[in-house]
Amino acid sequence: MSQTNNIVFTALKIISWIIFAGLCIEAGGLIVNFIFSIYKPELVKNLYQKLDLSALYKDSRWAFFRVYSFILTIAILKVHLFYIVIRLMHKMDLEKPFSTFVARQITLLSYYTISIGLVSYIAKQSPHSGLITDNLNQFWEDSQAFILMGAVIYIIATIFKKGLELQAENDLTV
Repeated sequence: MSQTNNIVFTALKIISWIIFAGLCIEAGGLIVNFIFSIYKPELVKNLYQKLDLSALYKDSRWAFFRVYSFILTIAILKVHLFYIVIRLMHKMDLEKPFSTFVARQITLLSYYTISIGLVSYIAKQSPHSGLITDNLNQFWEDSQAFILMGAVIYIIATIFKKGLELQAENDLTV
């Protein structure tokens, strides 16, 4: 592998770690917001992203838990998605990339990406009891992009699996 590819791959590892850390902070902040919005709703306006759904909580607890479960599910799925990316990047051998581990991880990436897209799309389409959703759109505005990206990653995973089969077949014939 060339020196340029090594530098690019190392830079991508660092960027993946930064994104993973940011997503962990976001998910943690949302969990703290959720807990505070139930027990101390007056403090929510001072917390992470000022996601104050206390009016929704007073209006309908069921709607509040539904909306927050969508938000938390999406945040946790994104964290897990980047955990898989990091694990893949650290264990993948670029000299011999076709392995069952890599194929399995790429398939998992596609499943998690499609899941994020589908949960986001369902959350965007579900009614929120008259709640003004401008501050909630940030959590599910890119649902279609995640679904499309998941489909593309799934196609890549399928090609990768076929490459793995061809490599195994080639190793047996030599």
